Amino acid sequence: MPKMTEAERDEFFGQPHVAVLGVAAADRPPLTVPVFYAYRDGLVTFFTGTQGRTARKTRLLERAGAFSLNVQQATYPYKYVTAECVLERVDRPPSVDDVCAVASRYMPEDAARAFAEAEIAHPAGTFVLFAGRPVRWLCSNSDDD
Repeated sequence: MPKMTEAERDEFFGQPHVAVLGVAAADRPPLTVPVFYAYRDGLVTFFTGTQGRTARKTRLLERAGAFSLNVQQATYPYKYVTAECVLERVDRPPSVDDVCAVASRYMPEDAARAFAEAEIAHPAGTFVLFAGRPVRWLCSNSDDD
């Protein structure tokens, strides 16, 4: 599979794919879970701990300080991008605008804002936004140039 150019990679990674987050776990294999994400200003952001639920990935991300995020196109032409990231920021609670930047990629703006406001106001305080900076990229596509 041919490699993507940096511009192709950024364009593909910037689309609203559901990503697979991978984070190391000391006591068992790495955790991999689907997440909504945003990529802007060189940072990958995503959230966890919705609906007052404590998320295992929160503890693992803070312990590891790093994660991988993979997005793919499972139909021809096949493509994938994996960003290996270092954790730069953990926001508890996150700002409504930062949550909306992620959620509005996957739902209408008004629904994204309502979601963000409700999650931030949740009394459990489990809602967390993570921001990481990619330090290594793996990508490929099957376009027949």
